[in-house]
Amino acid sequence: MTTISALPAVPTNGIDAPNVSSDTSRLASRANLEKAGKQFEAVFTQMMLKSMRATHLAEDIFGSKAQDTFRDMQDQKLSVTMADAKPLGIGKAMVDFLAKNQAALQADPAADPGTAPAPTL
Repeated sequence: MTTISALPAVPTNGIDAPNVSSDTSRLASRANLEKAGKQFEAVFTQMMLKSMRATHLAEDIFGSKAQDTFRDMQDQKLSVTMADAKPLGIGKAMVDFLAKNQAALQADPAADPGTAPAPTL
């Protein structure tokens, strides 16, 4: 009979876990912040569309769960397209607000992020 040795457990939390919260390099990029702003605007628009659809101003005779599911997926794609093509401005306002306290993100987006000063916490 062959014995199989136990594999060491990979820590998922606690002291031995990899410290993910100390990785702030992704926060120092204006492009990442703008991408998050677009995603926030898409989520906001999707929630707005969902609320509008939930009003049920008229009784739907031919409605079904399948049609509701399809409409939800359509609204999700529509909100992403709206955030890319004609944003409402809430994403840009969020980006400007978050970048206000970080000097590195206020710099020109075309500038090299390696030359900008480190953000202070």
